[in-house]
Amino acid sequence: MNIFRLAGDLSHLFSILLLLLKLRASKNASGISLKTQELFLLVFICRYLDLFTSFYSIYNSVMKVAYISLTSLIIHMIRRQIPISQTYDASQDTFLHGKYAVLPCAVLALVTNVFQGFSVTELLWDFSIYLEAIAIVPQLIVLQRYREVENLTGHYIFFLGAYRALYILNWVYRSYHERGYRHHWIVYVAGFIQTALYVDFFYYYAISKYRGSKFSLPT
Repeated sequence: MNIFRLAGDLSHLFSILLLLLKLRASKNASGISLKTQELFLLVFICRYLDLFTSFYSIYNSVMKVAYISLTSLIIHMIRRQIPISQTYDASQDTFLHGKYAVLPCAVLALVTNVFQGFSVTELLWDFSIYLEAIAIVPQLIVLQRYREVENLTGHYIFFLGAYRALYILNWVYRSYHERGYRHHWIVYVAGFIQTALYVDFFYYYAISKYRGSKFSLPT
């Protein structure tokens, strides 16, 4: 395992733990998109079905189980756990994720598989890559509507974005240093799109930290 993948994995896990900390400490889901969490859970389930068919390493299995179980816990807390569930504002989380995220990504994955040679596991993997690229969109829309971003929420999104940027470096590193590993245009394109969605957020996050001021997004 190279340093970029390890740093990316830890950044990803840390981001999820930060969101859990925010929910548990504040007992408040204000500014959090349930729809983004549901999209991420679908991404993890589709991508990590190999948990039941293949074993790569204890580290690999533990991280996969952690992503699925912790994201499921976050969804449960927002949906069912009082008083957290009472603070979730569905009127601000209105992105139609089934219509504008799940369906288009499913169609794109199906088209991709037709050209690559159909395989259910590859279809689900491609779908998860496409969906993860835009899963953050509902969350960014919610933050834009709230404008002011709480510290832990801001840190959560920062480390989530950093994870994907580090993984792009991981893919490039592996393509040059691991025998048999090849460039994969799907993960490159989806990864760059996903990272690009965070650029505006990163800018205002950095400005707020530099100035020591409250983190707020422009109208």
